[in-house]
Amino acid sequence: MSADIIPRYRQLKELIIERISSGELRPQDRVPSENELVDSTGVSRMTANRALRELDKEGYVDRVAGVGTFVADFKAASHVLEVRNIADEIGRRGNEHSANVLTCAETPADRHAAAALKTKVGIPLLHVRLVHLENGLPIQLEDRYVMPEFAPEFLQQDFSKVTPSAYLSSVSPLQEAEHVVRAAMPDVETKKYLDMSDEEPCLVVTRRTWAHGKPATFARLHHPGSRFELSGHYVPPGTQAFGSDANSGVGKHE
Repeated sequence: MSADIIPRYRQLKELIIERISSGELRPQDRVPSENELVDSTGVSRMTANRALRELDKEGYVDRVAGVGTFVADFKAASHVLEVRNIADEIGRRGNEHSANVLTCAETPADRHAAAALKTKVGIPLLHVRLVHLENGLPIQLEDRYVMPEFAPEFLQQDFSKVTPSAYLSSVSPLQEAEHVVRAAMPDVETKKYLDMSDEEPCLVVTRRTWAHGKPATFARLHHPGSRFELSGHYVPPGTQAFGSDANSGVGKHE
């Protein structure tokens, strides 16, 4: 879509998101007011208001009546997209997370990763593969590809101490996510890493995330069917929530 047909409020949102993602605007920094945005960008007051309202709703900023608009603390608050950190999930259950890193290197994109990330086969991608454990028992095999421009220092991280999801969330706020869940029989290598029996199926979550309007990451998450479940909690708009302690999209180790 060319810039001249993108609504002005969306262009303004992208401009502010880019300033947050680049570090120009940091958590708790004041964001330009409606009047300042009108003066600096030439948009209408209505356009500036809509951009700031949507950024507030999506979790990028916090608007304080009579005070101003400030960059949200992404490290302290969950993002509006429910892309959860498995270490946090395990911690909420009162258990201990650990991880065994199998691969952490640059690799050429195969046809599956290239298609998912809308790039060319053979383009260098950042790749990590690791096993997540709960109290020493493997519950997830994570196979993740990252566009280099999204997180240039991705491969320099110690993923036995910080999960890829947590690191990526700290680098840049995500704008969009897609999850596909299916059941599958694991291959020999997956069974070995997840300590599964020959007859046991896997729960496979395929996840793509976007930032700055472009695909940023692609991951396949394999879970032993007997040790993991996904649950959800939905409240229709305008309806009172009675089960507010329920977690959406949470993996459960049994």
